[in-house]
Amino acid sequence: MDTIAGPQVASSTFEAIGTRNTVLVTQPEVLPEAVEIARRHLREVDRAVSRFRPDSEVSLLAARARRAPAEAFVSPTFAAYLQAALRVARLTGGLVDPTVGSALVAEGYDADLDVVRGRQGFHQVRVAGVPRWHTVHLNVSGRRVSVAPGTLLDLGASAKAYAADSIAALLAESLPGGFVVNLGGDVAVSGELPPQGWSVGIEDASGSVRRVVTSTGQAIATSSTQLRVWDTDAGPRHHIVDPRTGHTAPTVWSQVSCAAASCLEANAASTAAIVLGDEAPEWLTSQGIPARLETPTGVVLTTPGWPDETRRAA
Repeated sequence: MDTIAGPQVASSTFEAIGTRNTVLVTQPEVLPEAVEIARRHLREVDRAVSRFRPDSEVSLLAARARRAPAEAFVSPTFAAYLQAALRVARLTGGLVDPTVGSALVAEGYDADLDVVRGRQGFHQVRVAGVPRWHTVHLNVSGRRVSVAPGTLLDLGASAKAYAADSIAALLAESLPGGFVVNLGGDVAVSGELPPQGWSVGIEDASGSVRRVVTSTGQAIATSSTQLRVWDTDAGPRHHIVDPRTGHTAPTVWSQVSCAAASCLEANAASTAAIVLGDEAPEWLTSQGIPARLETPTGVVLTTPGWPDETRRAA
């Protein structure tokens, strides 16, 4: 997503947690401090929940759980992000599940995406089980986590969105003005709004803006099956796993964008929609979630509450 606003808005873009991130502020003089707050928080998140760092808390817990149940005392950051992931699992009825890490590895996504794409291919030799989210137990007060054997947590479906919410809240608490935090398409806003709100561009995989919508405080998140993709001997794969099968979800939608009160909730809905495939419009409508769904052939459906576009889902 791209975020557009008036001439007084300043912005800075940087790479972190494997994606492109942008911070926008309505008072240009606070931009350097705002960016440092964002970078610092993302460094903490990376140390806690990255699947691709052998020294992260997620990787160390997975090593303990390789053949037996495991538990660990974790940092406040790990506990907060796992709690957010478990909340997403409850909200979506398990359609978005933080225990799909081993399934992603089995599908070929076992390293940074540039490394995965640099291979000549990937031979799929097994289907990994998904322990399911209810086997993960978090004692928040004691920050103790326990998991089932074979659990590799993957918080990718919630961590980026929760980080956008968290950074936006930190900026509003620490600095004057208004803010947008865009972490790879997960957009959270906080503080004072520009007079006309924030204009948010919905981009496709090529970077072309497909639609511009206005946020007056709502968070917007997009989940795509076209960006984080790689080849295997069984065909192309993307990064959203259906926990019911342990395989990459079918590519019914090229991307789904949702609006909600928080980026965590918006991303939970957009990811669940990818997993649900053809059932997504009905589910999103029943949940009262404004959404834009686009097929690989460019057909667009929207649910009630999203600005009229091409077709409205029943």
